[in-house]
Amino acid sequence: MQIHFMLNDYKAHLSKDKRLKVIISGEKEFRLKRRKNLFLFLCESIMGQQLSGKVADIIYDRFLELFEDKKPTPELVSSLPDVTLRKIGLSNNKSSYVKNVATFAIKERIDFKTINKMDNESIIKYLTQIKGVGRWTVEMLLIFALGREDVFAVDDYGIQSAMIKIFNLEHLKNKELKDKLKKISNRWSPYRTYACLYLWHWKDNVT
Repeated sequence: MQIHFMLNDYKAHLSKDKRLKVIISGEKEFRLKRRKNLFLFLCESIMGQQLSGKVADIIYDRFLELFEDKKPTPELVSSLPDVTLRKIGLSNNKSSYVKNVATFAIKERIDFKTINKMDNESIIKYLTQIKGVGRWTVEMLLIFALGREDVFAVDDYGIQSAMIKIFNLEHLKNKELKDKLKKISNRWSPYRTYACLYLWHWKDNVT
């Protein structure tokens, strides 16, 4: 399902930032989509952490092949032996984290409609109860599964790298850097998600 929005709203707003405007000008338009199976999104996100996209896709495909019709449920995932998850390429930690997501989903009944009624910070607080699910993972869920338009993933390496170059922030480190990035991003609200998408695109295709 696509989210309907006025393109000119977010692009015109972000273009008020002169440095961001340079990387937006002439680039493609982004449209956010929603994925209703939040349980599966979290599993996929955990599996792909610190891996290249190609390797992550291979492991995720192997994971889906473990289930009839490639439809894993929390109950089925919870019942999988750890050795089975390790055989498809997951580390001990990732196997444990995927099981944690399944256990949480069974207990809490992660439901798209219910979670989608919550604000961003409430969702982050709710889902980071799961061991192995951090703030970054939930921010990716907000962007790529819930289609939230105003998410800024300050801990994302790609976002940091792009903004350091674009805004000449090489002299800043750690907390000082993150504070500056947040301050810059505030002027992009309420369309910070689209800014992140442009920053990722710029880093992958220009730098």
